Amino acid sequence: MNYAIIDVETTGTSPANGKITEIAIFIYNGTAIIDSFCSLVNPECGIPWNITKLTGITNEMVEAAPKFYEIAKKIVEITANTTFVAHNAAFDYSFVREEFKRLGYDYKRRTMCTVSLSRKLIPGLRSYSLGNICQDLNIQIEERHRAGGDALATVKLFEMILRQNETIDHDLFSSRKGNLSEETIAAIPGNCGVYYLYDSKGDLIYIGKSKNIHQRIVAHLNNRLTKKAMEMCEHIASISHEETGSELVALLLESDEIKANKPFYNRSQRRSASGYGIFSFEDNNGYLHLQVKKTDEGSIPLTSFNFFQEGIDMLHAKAEKHSLCKKLCHLDDQISPCFNSRLGNCLGACEGKEDAATYNLRVMEAIKPWQFHAMNFFILEKGKNAEEMAVVKISRGQYVGYGFSSCDISQADIEHLNDCITMKKDNWDTRNIIKGYLKKNHRMVKIIEY
Repeated sequence: MNYAIIDVETTGTSPANGKITEIAIFIYNGTAIIDSFCSLVNPECGIPWNITKLTGITNEMVEAAPKFYEIAKKIVEITANTTFVAHNAAFDYSFVREEFKRLGYDYKRRTMCTVSLSRKLIPGLRSYSLGNICQDLNIQIEERHRAGGDALATVKLFEMILRQNETIDHDLFSSRKGNLSEETIAAIPGNCGVYYLYDSKGDLIYIGKSKNIHQRIVAHLNNRLTKKAMEMCEHIASISHEETGSELVALLLESDEIKANKPFYNRSQRRSASGYGIFSFEDNNGYLHLQVKKTDEGSIPLTSFNFFQEGIDMLHAKAEKHSLCKKLCHLDDQISPCFNSRLGNCLGACEGKEDAATYNLRVMEAIKPWQFHAMNFFILEKGKNAEEMAVVKISRGQYVGYGFSSCDISQADIEHLNDCITMKKDNWDTRNIIKGYLKKNHRMVKIIEY
């Protein structure tokens, strides 16, 4: 059997709006390379700067290169009666298919993915990206992120796999697409958003989020790491998606949708894994209490824990550090006063000796790390296109919702921002998502306090 081992460089991540800038094909007969074809390709569009930075391919380099239609016949001829092999075959194959589709030609080849082969036949590696797997297996790559260099490295990887495994079940390792057509896969955008997977009955079976929807769905279709992943792939019959532009909005939308729809394969994400939390409330005398309790549906803790004792230990530490009354932290069941008051470690809030305002200031300082940096603010990020921005609203320390505005970020005002917000449900998961995102991306988002 002959294998056409192929790599393409492109202007983007989705074949629906990306074009090939370079292609390399090596025909391998199981023993040696018997033919090859490598060429830059004029994509007839500009190459984004970040792609040039990655591949080194510039607009000037492809200006005099042949357009795809000029090399299409050669590609058809050299790959005839071969199996299309690539590292992440669904990606390369979908781009080649889409280029031919634009020419009115239905290009079809049997496919095989060296990512899937490697995961199954060379288990235990730290990563199965081409760069990392070649480094671990001492395969040298000449010109990384160029079609010729990556394709030759894939030849060496494939050759190693064949040497170690004399017989390969081609049906098992062919690049899978479940019940989806190549056209459906090719039409999936390579943008940030939330995607929905349905079975043949139209039932929603999985909801996910990705900065690149196309790549993530392709990864699902080629995932053979677990029985659950393979089972889900076989049940995928159709897909839909909602682009968000903003990764934060995608995270919030995914969380809401999973809770609302409870898809079968999102079982572990349907609710927060944490069963206990620290809650606050004010008593009739104006003193703030802190208490570890079990989290119930709809309750929003200041912070959460998997185990009750974790919360107790944390609250003890907070009480010691900030001189909080352990009776008001529900850590001391003495009637009055608390045990620490007798030792002089409590300033007397449990007896009314310390006024509520002074005591509450220390409580607020203790819980500050669990709250937003401000009580009222908007988070602004890029939207679904260059003329749009995504907006997330926090009011009185609570998540209100999100929306999209056509107003320029530099000219945004409170009235316009409020008008675009769609109300959403506030819960512990959404607050945790927002706090985690702001901590990780504080330099990349714009904050407007009000």
